[in-house]
Amino acid sequence: MTSYIDKFRLDNKVAYVVGGLGLIGAEVTRAFASVGAKTVILGINDKSGKSLESELNHEGYDAAYYHLDCSDLTHIDKNFYAIFDQIEKMDVFVNCSYPRTEDWGLSSFNDITIESYRENVDVHMNSYAWLAKRAADVMINNANGGSIIQFGSTYGIVGQDLTVYEGTEMGASMTYAAIKGGITNLTRTMASYYGKYNIRVNTLCPGGLLGHVAGKSSKQDPVFVKNYSKKTPLKRMGKPGEIATVALFLASDAASYITGATIMVDGGWTAI
Repeated sequence: MTSYIDKFRLDNKVAYVVGGLGLIGAEVTRAFASVGAKTVILGINDKSGKSLESELNHEGYDAAYYHLDCSDLTHIDKNFYAIFDQIEKMDVFVNCSYPRTEDWGLSSFNDITIESYRENVDVHMNSYAWLAKRAADVMINNANGGSIIQFGSTYGIVGQDLTVYEGTEMGASMTYAAIKGGITNLTRTMASYYGKYNIRVNTLCPGGLLGHVAGKSSKQDPVFVKNYSKKTPLKRMGKPGEIATVALFLASDAASYITGATIMVDGGWTAI
């Protein structure tokens, strides 16, 4: 009988996690390492990266941290290949990074400037696109196929429900919607093109998650958490680990016939 549990294992595979130190990324890193993958953690906080590497290796897992600033598009090829050339194998490539400018909070239709809009699209959407292409190039050259997982968002699929921001300082983001919508459709086109090489490309779209605000140590406004939870069929926000397990599924042979898909992990948010 087929061992279905084994299909979720990543033994003898090498998985790269861009943004592997973030709220979601750290959980994706831990999930991959726990099922046997050599996990390559890519990020920009060297202290946190070495700490996570040490934590996982101490637990008997195989993990290695490398510095990669994906927003540095001028040197992105050089920096990407400098890391890959040390490892020489890639079976899974996940991008859950969140590069953004310091004025990211001023991305509403009222506050946005063309300079900020262009720079954020460049460092976020374009870095996602280029790194995914480079990962696919490597997988083609290795001739072993692979899985590429892009991180989108519910707000790359549907418009923002502005009522969840009532009573808070939060608001709409023109930039975020454009970036995440672009990433999602690029995934579909990549799946179409790279399928002949046995490379699967999928988008994972999280809903709102409990945790710190992006780029800050503070947690979300409790008014927002309440508003958001009321609008979600499961009546709560998600947890980072609930996203990581879906990334693990998409990376594994259990998802061997899934490509070009947009997987919603949003507690039912986009279902209504």
